[in-house]
Amino acid sequence: MMLRLRALLGFFVTVVIALTLHAQVASGGKLRVYFIDVEGGQSTLFVTPAGKSLLIDTGWPGNNFRDADRISAAAKSAGLKRIDYVLITHYHDDHVGGVPQLVQRIPVGSFIVHGPNREQDQATERGYAAFEKALTDTKAKEIVAKPGDHLPIQGMDVTVISADGQVIQKPLSGAGEPNTFCKQSEIRTPDQTENARSLGVLIRFGKLQILDLGDLTSDKERDLMCPDNRLGKIDVLVVSHHGWHESSSPALVDAIHPRVAVMDNGAKKGGSIPVLDTVRQAPDIEALWQLHYSDEGGAQHNTQPEYIANLDGPDAGHDIELSANRDGSFAMRNGRTGLDKNYAAGK
Repeated sequence: MMLRLRALLGFFVTVVIALTLHAQVASGGKLRVYFIDVEGGQSTLFVTPAGKSLLIDTGWPGNNFRDADRISAAAKSAGLKRIDYVLITHYHDDHVGGVPQLVQRIPVGSFIVHGPNREQDQATERGYAAFEKALTDTKAKEIVAKPGDHLPIQGMDVTVISADGQVIQKPLSGAGEPNTFCKQSEIRTPDQTENARSLGVLIRFGKLQILDLGDLTSDKERDLMCPDNRLGKIDVLVVSHHGWHESSSPALVDAIHPRVAVMDNGAKKGGSIPVLDTVRQAPDIEALWQLHYSDEGGAQHNTQPEYIANLDGPDAGHDIELSANRDGSFAMRNGRTGLDKNYAAGK
């Protein structure tokens, strides 16, 4: 009997390994990232080679399931039947508002949050209540993350950098040098909204590093980056706060030396001129990719058209996709044009 049980166990282990290897081969062993157009909100889907998934934010409420359908379409194209983890950076409508519609389109395993809402604003309280109801109705697990935590997502290392108004206190491995760019950054009044409580993460896939701090504001960037740079250098920056002028100070952007930046702006939301200029002129930057042409930025300040997913005109919902290898090399794809741009592994 014991021999039979051992043989049966060995069979199941073999099947699991085979299925995992099959999934990894099917995806080419790459991390796939979908920067979904939710019209100036945020929604970014990460899919590991083994098919494990993390969605950061869910876009807006309303709009006849527009954002939920776009997220579901991206998940389907990635071969997903469920989303394992949904991380909510904070409780503003353009980040958490899509949750009730999303869970009607695709199952969600767990939600990762910074804690309860702390902003006494009618719209924010309404969005938080709708999120809490969806959490209860679906019986999904809730994980409250704190700075320094490593999130339980197989296939990539996800470190919490900021949460609920706090940031990591110790430099990451290889970081900790004095940050000379702090002198160039304006000291601003502390933000009192949910933005400053954003749940921000650093995602590592092999040698590649992707930073997403949600809508973290400049005062919290200073707490994180001054006087010493606790993050070191980053390969891909998801531009904070949709490129709004209240975030993305030189203390952060210039210090981390991103090779590529992705801005999830809308035509009339985010894409502020000071941030467009800061990112495009950052040390060692190779390209800024934008989900939308910024009306404020105009021809002088927007990135090159080939790096913009949605130009002027009717809502088209084109996305930006990233596929990464463990050696740190990656490719970006413009969903509007089909343009592929390859980036070699960093030094």
